Amino acid sequence: MSIKRIEPGKRMSGAVIHGNTVYLAGQVGEGTSVTEQSKSALAEVERLLALAGSDKSKILQTIIYLSDMSTFGEMNAVWEAWIDPANPPARATSQAALATPDYKVEFIVTAAI
Repeated sequence: MSIKRIEPGKRMSGAVIHGNTVYLAGQVGEGTSVTEQSKSALAEVERLLALAGSDKSKILQTIIYLSDMSTFGEMNAVWEAWIDPANPPARATSQAALATPDYKVEFIVTAAI
């Protein structure tokens, strides 16, 4: 089975397609609030899914990391407005120290093609 890498870089690819599944690298967004970063990161998720020939209705699983669980509701408000309500994926959310202190949220997405 072939493997296709989307936007490969020195350290990682933006997405990797294997068979009928696309795996996205963790996506973080721009801005100072969880709301801004969530909107920005999910826009990048949508862009990468489109490059892979998929879309948010085909998301199988999302893992979400928050730097502070007190922002869970703020992130959920953005998520619920963005996600395809007819096709919600399996999802887990937990608190983690992210790559830099400026990052407040990260989305890791796996989707069907």
